[in-house]
Amino acid sequence: MERISKDRYYLSIAEMAARRSTCLRRCYGAIIVNNDEIVSTGYNGAPRGEMNCCDCGYCEREAKGVPKGERYELCVAVHAEQNAIISASRREMDGGTIYIVGIDAKDGSYANPTPCLICRRLIVNAGITRCVGLVDGEAQDVPLHRPD
Repeated sequence: MERISKDRYYLSIAEMAARRSTCLRRCYGAIIVNNDEIVSTGYNGAPRGEMNCCDCGYCEREAKGVPKGERYELCVAVHAEQNAIISASRREMDGGTIYIVGIDAKDGSYANPTPCLICRRLIVNAGITRCVGLVDGEAQDVPLHRPD
C-alpha cells in the first residue's frame, strides 16, 4: 500500500468533517493543523440551538435561486472555516495550515475549496499562513491573499 502525503491525510479528515454538514447545497469541512497536530475541526451548519436546513428540509438561498457565492446573509449556516477558527485559540493557529474540502450535496462531486472573502479575512487574522484544498481529488494550495 502506498503511503499518502500529510496534506492528503489531513484533507481526508476534513472530508469526514464535511460529512457532518447540515447544508442542503454544499457540505464543507475544515481542519486547522499546526506543528503536525490537529488544532480544531469545523463543518458548515446552523449555529447551536438553531434549526438546521437538513432538519427543516429548506434552504432559503436555494428556494430563491441564489447562485453560489452570493447573498450569504440569507444563509443560516456558519462556514466550516469559521467554526474551526472559533474552536481554537490564536496561539494554537498562529503559523498553521487550514485544510478545506467541499462536497456538492446533490451529486457528491467535490466543490471549490476556496474560502469566501469573509472566511479568508478570518483565516489571515487568525494567523493561519497556508490553506490547502481538495481539487479534483488532489491537494492544492489555495491563495489566502487577493492578487494585486
